[in-house]
Amino acid sequence: MEVLSVASEIYPLIKTGGLADVTGALPGALAPLGVSMRTLVPGYPAVISKLEAARVVAEMPDYFDGTARLLAGRASGLDLIVLDAPHLYDRPGSPYLDASGKDWVDNWKRFAALSFAAYELGRGMVEGYRPQILHAHDWQAGLVPAYVAFNAPTRVKTVLTVHNLAFQGVFGWDVFAQLRLDFRAAQEGAIEYFGSISYLKAGLQVADALTTVSPTYAYEIRTGAYGMGLEGLLQSRSDVLHGILNGIDIGAWDPQNDPALAEAYGSSSTDKRAQNRAKLLERFGIENSPGPVFSVVSRLTWQKGMDMLVECVDALVALGGKLVVLGSGDPALETALKGAASRHPGKVAIIVGYSEELSHLVQGGADVMMVPSRFEPCGLTQLYGLRYGCVPLVSRVGGLADTVIDANEAAVDAGVATGVVFAPATTEALTEAIRRTVVLYGREKTWRKMQRRGMKSDVSWEASARKYADLYSDLLGLKRDEQDD
Repeated sequence: MEVLSVASEIYPLIKTGGLADVTGALPGALAPLGVSMRTLVPGYPAVISKLEAARVVAEMPDYFDGTARLLAGRASGLDLIVLDAPHLYDRPGSPYLDASGKDWVDNWKRFAALSFAAYELGRGMVEGYRPQILHAHDWQAGLVPAYVAFNAPTRVKTVLTVHNLAFQGVFGWDVFAQLRLDFRAAQEGAIEYFGSISYLKAGLQVADALTTVSPTYAYEIRTGAYGMGLEGLLQSRSDVLHGILNGIDIGAWDPQNDPALAEAYGSSSTDKRAQNRAKLLERFGIENSPGPVFSVVSRLTWQKGMDMLVECVDALVALGGKLVVLGSGDPALETALKGAASRHPGKVAIIVGYSEELSHLVQGGADVMMVPSRFEPCGLTQLYGLRYGCVPLVSRVGGLADTVIDANEAAVDAGVATGVVFAPATTEALTEAIRRTVVLYGREKTWRKMQRRGMKSDVSWEASARKYADLYSDLLGLKRDEQDD
């Protein structure tokens, strides 16, 4: 099967969050299943500079107010088609934000152009290449199914994956005339969203299949609490909505072979984590004393529950814990966490920003990985925690609920617990979860068993990749054994 993945970011070339990890890992995970996946990405400087053996496969002299072309090539082992449109993508820094931290004013145009290029590829724009399925990711590629549904007919099937429903690509009606989208999309209400237009809504309404990144999140977004105004639409499309859990790249995240760690280890040698713990505490300026080291690697936002964490820091320290934070986001939350570090020198520390290498060390050296999100479509941080024996402490939402088994008495006695799960997402519940975690940490044998059990969890892409391959086969009317032949 030929599948074109359409995404605004892809690891390791350009990354702002978990979307890039998924789009970077999926092609390799699908290859053994007979799925040939290329990825269409914008021609950001970080992508163009790493593209190898690039060849021009299409020229587009009048393309969304500028000159563009499609380049085919490889980078970091990935087969790419790059939309080289300097007037849209040749900009420094974030793929979405200008130097002041605001959305680029022409984001509507930048990602309509990406979606339209996918549509043209689906129509056979490039000789010798015609994907059977266009797999669009998030609002930035949300118009892909709309172009296929409303513009000139094409046989290509469409899949839209929602990584986070909170981001919907909402713009004013004034841009509609420049989208190259047939007016039927407006007449039939596919793109209209509370008086504006929404790229994500358009895709959700007409894609042949919808997926999101965990089974629980697929259920949650059909409710008023998590549906972000789209719950009615998603309820009406329940028959084509699938929750497929994300995996992680277990080659890149392997505590037995990770150059970021001071000491490699496996599930049978978790005592070696002590060297990583010491290196981590030194890096953050935290005293190496008894008591669990709690950690956070996250965007510092309300969604991630970081305001609740701020309110719990004093209690965490009073219970004997220490806290290291790696992340950035809301300036008020950054300031509050810096304040907590000042109140508790040697006990609490924050490094503002992100480092891939340091994030590995946090997973390999901390005792607890905190993910107290108010909503979490899947979450990857807790999967890394399981893989590295950094016991997850998570809220019972989305993919967190699907991947971590709470250490209640029954689960501990049955030998299945892998972390601490709390609900509801409140400061009081989080504080109680921290207290429970400290108690569990004090039960050394129980703690070691939880670590080892988590490290043996299947967090790879293997099972999920098979579900995507089956979905593609169903859309094309194939049986898996027929496709493999």
